[in-house]
Amino acid sequence: MRAAVVRTFGGPETVEIVAAEVPEPGARQVRIKVAAAALNPVDAGVRGGFFGGAGKQIGFGWDVAGTVDATGVATAWSVGDEVVALDPGMVRPLGTHAEYVVVDTDAVAKAPATVDAVHASTLPLNALTAEQALELLELTEGQSLLVTGAAGAVGGFAIQLAARRGVSVTGLAREGDEELVRSLGADFASKTAELGTFDAVLDAANLGEAALEWVRDGGAYVGVRPGGHPESVRGVRTTAVAVTADGARLARLAALVDEGVLTLRVAETYPLDDAAKAHARLDAGGVRGRLVLVP
Repeated sequence: MRAAVVRTFGGPETVEIVAAEVPEPGARQVRIKVAAAALNPVDAGVRGGFFGGAGKQIGFGWDVAGTVDATGVATAWSVGDEVVALDPGMVRPLGTHAEYVVVDTDAVAKAPATVDAVHASTLPLNALTAEQALELLELTEGQSLLVTGAAGAVGGFAIQLAARRGVSVTGLAREGDEELVRSLGADFASKTAELGTFDAVLDAANLGEAALEWVRDGGAYVGVRPGGHPESVRGVRTTAVAVTADGARLARLAALVDEGVLTLRVAETYPLDDAAKAHARLDAGGVRGRLVLVP
């Protein structure tokens, strides 16, 4: 099979398409024939060596949508099932940017029925990150939340999931994104958001200490870069989400797509062979929605 990997850290030009053995599923695993796999900022970090692994072949991709084509023992999935999955890992030889991928059975969920595989592939990483971040914030109905990076993938899902819980959500984004942020169900703020007025901040833009200024004394802050959250000030509880695979939770998120609660946004699609071009587009910035690779 073909797979996108990096063996020398650097820019988009370091992305290679290599031949690899088709992986075989073990116990409690399934193999998915990849129909689509989203490209995320974490992939750019892998490519740049941010997570280490110098001298190794490192595969790209955490998200996948496709069809189960082989199963190990002790799995409830069957060949032909259309699924989505999260396959997390910073430094491993192959990721989901490939023609086939093997994942643990409990990381898999039935794909949303109302969207195609390209759109479905944008769900796992970013929606699970948003959901798990909101759980860390422990907000209750009527409390207020500021989401930074509100026009991005994690920010957009966070707005919709928090609003569904009855949380009063404000999205911080560039002025040109106001219409998008409001369409997702949030009030809009630019850099003029009132300081010290929100019960919590979900910092999808990685603003760090600057984002703490918008949280009231004793509030809560959650970042999306593991280990990168700022120190607590004024009694604000600070932490960061480290997303984990969770097929049961992913299934609930997929159901919310079918119910019209969650919006899946695709910016552009690229053939797997053009993975380097997709990385270059990601580096150029200003992408609204996800770039998706299609084997």
